[in-house]
Amino acid sequence: MHTILVVDDEPNYQIVLSELLKDEGYEVFTADSGLAGLPIVYSTDLDLVLSDMKMPGMDGIEFLGKIKEYNRELPVILITAYAEVEKAVEAMRLGAFTYLAKPFSNTQLLASVTKAIEHYGLIREIRRLRAEATPRSGFGGMIGKSPSMRAVYQLIEKVAPTPSSVLITGESGTGKELVARAIHNLSPRKDAPFISVNCAALSEHLLESELFGHEKGAFTDAVVMRKGRFELADTGTLFLDEIGEMPQPLQAKLLRVLQDKSFERVGGSVTQHVDVRILAATNKDLKDEVDKGHFREDLYYRLNVIHIHLAPLRERVDDIPALVTHFIEKNSRNLGRNLDISPEALRLLVSLPWEGNVRELENTIERAAILCNGDKIEAGDVQPDSSELTTAHEWSNTLEINQFIPDNLSLAEVLNGIEEKLVRKALDDNFYVQARAAEQLGITKSLLQYKMKKYNLQRRKR
Repeated sequence: MHTILVVDDEPNYQIVLSELLKDEGYEVFTADSGLAGLPIVYSTDLDLVLSDMKMPGMDGIEFLGKIKEYNRELPVILITAYAEVEKAVEAMRLGAFTYLAKPFSNTQLLASVTKAIEHYGLIREIRRLRAEATPRSGFGGMIGKSPSMRAVYQLIEKVAPTPSSVLITGESGTGKELVARAIHNLSPRKDAPFISVNCAALSEHLLESELFGHEKGAFTDAVVMRKGRFELADTGTLFLDEIGEMPQPLQAKLLRVLQDKSFERVGGSVTQHVDVRILAATNKDLKDEVDKGHFREDLYYRLNVIHIHLAPLRERVDDIPALVTHFIEKNSRNLGRNLDISPEALRLLVSLPWEGNVRELENTIERAAILCNGDKIEAGDVQPDSSELTTAHEWSNTLEINQFIPDNLSLAEVLNGIEEKLVRKALDDNFYVQARAAEQLGITKSLLQYKMKKYNLQRRKR
């Protein structure tokens, strides 16, 4: 149902117009002035505004200007007295869709309304098609239309123009650096450097030098002065990956940079001033790390101004076909082949747990593209990083399911029932020590916690 706002200071005219439009199947909002109409414009997904030209307080021209500041494409039809036609023509130059001079017939009104709404619908459709033709190019190759990914896109768009720090969380392989790059590319800093540092890849002293630089002679191998990543990222963005692995002495130094925008190089006494936006990522629960005393609470709150969480791939299986298509096209280009995938292989890919998330899926597609016979990936070519699949396949060949599974159960009911019993047994076997139970099941601790929540499995009270 299309939605129209009717604005007129004459109650009788307002009623007549709104009733006529309602009879034609439109949803109608009304207001008796431009000032009263603006909140409706700002809060409602309108298809058209129908406004009188001459109103007290804010006339039609000023009202039109406010609407166009908010939504340049929303059509506005102005209703004028015959003597105001010249003013109405001026309004069209300012962006009005058309005008109707009193007196006008119902047919004229409805024809103009239909044309304006159809025009706006075409604009929206073109916008949608362009977005699909170039799917979120500013999002650095991120793929997915699941609700969780749409929420991530919306957060990125909101936070990118701001200078706020962002904490990006999610399991390994979910694409945290892609999110960081997307934030940078959509920010006012997009033309400045994007510098990335993996805090888990270096020892404490090497990481300190990498971040803050060092002066010549600061330590044995410091034969030249070297700028750190903070200086290299000046006016741009610094992405601190695996921030949960940063040693506490460096956490204190990082906190100072966030507070004062200043630091000293290792072995130096001159204070360096930088303008750097900090984006941080971790696969750990930083709040839990704070509670354990492993991470500074004040730094946690400095970093966690905005929190973006990436769901694991097993929680957004709807995105797997699109990701598979993307990776097949990528490998087709790299290998110079026209690759395709069978329905059986795609069904298998959708059913797997993907503990390594998108990164594991990408590796699996690349491996299958290289090993497949011909140009079509079959189910037998799918070899995920998880080594347990071969053993499971051999075991399933000897399993007689008719012996213990009723015929009237669906596949989901069978799988969920077996999974719940295995998870419950592992927890009982290990006295609900989650790390040990996860090891017994051959899954990650975070995946175990997800399954415990799914089946409402809590530690039994003594």
